[in-house]
Parts: sequence; structure tokens; C-alpha cells
Amino acid sequence: MTVTFDLFGTLVEAASPSDPAAAVAAELETLGVAVPDDWGDAYREVHIDAPEGAEVPLPAHVSAALGSRDVDAPNNAARRAVVNAFDPVVETRPNAVAAVAAAADRGPVGLLSNCSVPELARRTLIRSAIPNDAFDATVTSVACGWRKPDARAFETVASALGASPENLLHVGDDARTDGGVEAVGGEFVDVTETSLAALVARLESAPAGDGPSTGVK
Repeated sequence: MTVTFDLFGTLVEAASPSDPAAAVAAELETLGVAVPDDWGDAYREVHIDAPEGAEVPLPAHVSAALGSRDVDAPNNAARRAVVNAFDPVVETRPNAVAAVAAAADRGPVGLLSNCSVPELARRTLIRSAIPNDAFDATVTSVACGWRKPDARAFETVASALGASPENLLHVGDDARTDGGVEAVGGEFVDVTETSLAALVARLESAPAGDGPSTGVK
């Protein structure tokens, strides 16, 4: 059995800025970048024409938004501002540690997260109760370039785990994104319907090496 987990909303809760544009602007100003008066509009505009399913790294978007207003952000300021603005306060969800451990007892286990902020997933995991070495592979959309539900996101994590996409059992909290595993032949476990505690019980009762057809829905 090859199990992959979503991160945010599935294994952890991580507070994010209520006003991302304002949070990024505040960090840019501390770095000496002159934020334009219409920054809120610039932040909300689309500046990078990405292919369908592709992830646009938030620092690239911020840099392009500043550039659209003829503002320069030297010394990697856009990336530094984004990383600092989204510095997470993390709470591990009940039974998350046990769920990851139960999955690891049955085979390879991975993390697949939609996240456009560099370093955010890594910082979140470090601040969670989940052991640093819990995952055999960690894939984020900002690193691999594709966002769930795009098949290429699931194919990337499957390849990293030495598995076929159709053999994935993916655990997440959003049927619109995490449910994309079903399009590549895998199985989706929705934690809004199946609790992590229930998932632990079912994983522990499944024979080692079992594929997605474990009755976990």
C-alpha cells in the first residue's frame, strides 16, 4: 500500500494571513521596497500566464506584480517577504501522527501539498508533532510545478515513492483537489467524512502490502 497525505487541513492547521496582500506589503516595506499605492489591486491581478494545472510560485507573482508598477525588488526581496509573511503558527490535528505511522507500517508514505510559498511546508512540518523523517517523499506544488488535482502532481509523488499513480491511496480534506487522485486510478480518503482515527483503525486492520482496495473511503 502506498499512502500519501495532504498537509494543510488534513494533518495540520496552520494560520495564514487574513489579508495576504497587506501581510506581504508589510514585509516588503521592512526590506526597503517601495510598495505602490494600489498594491491591493496589483496583488489580485494575474501577471503570469501559466499553463492549466501549473503552480505559480507566490514570490514570482509578487515580483511580477511589483514590476507591473515599475517597482524593483532587489536582493530576492519578493521571496523573503513572502516567506516571512506566511511564517506559520502550526497545530497538529488529532490522530495525525498516528495516521502517518499506521500508513508507514503498510508501505511507502508521502506528502503531497498544494503550496505556492517556498519553505512553508518544511517549516510547518518542523513545527508540527509529526516526526521529521515520517515521509519517504515530500512533494509540494511550488517545487514540482503542478497543483492538485492535476494528474502530474500525483504522478510526481508516485514516482518519488517508486509506485504507480493507480496504487496511491491519497488522504486529504478537499474533494476538488485531493480527489484528483481518482482520475489517475487511485483512491481518495476524505477526512471530512472519514476521521483520521477511523483511518488509523482501517490501516491497522489492512494486511501489509494491500493496495487501495482496503475499504477505506
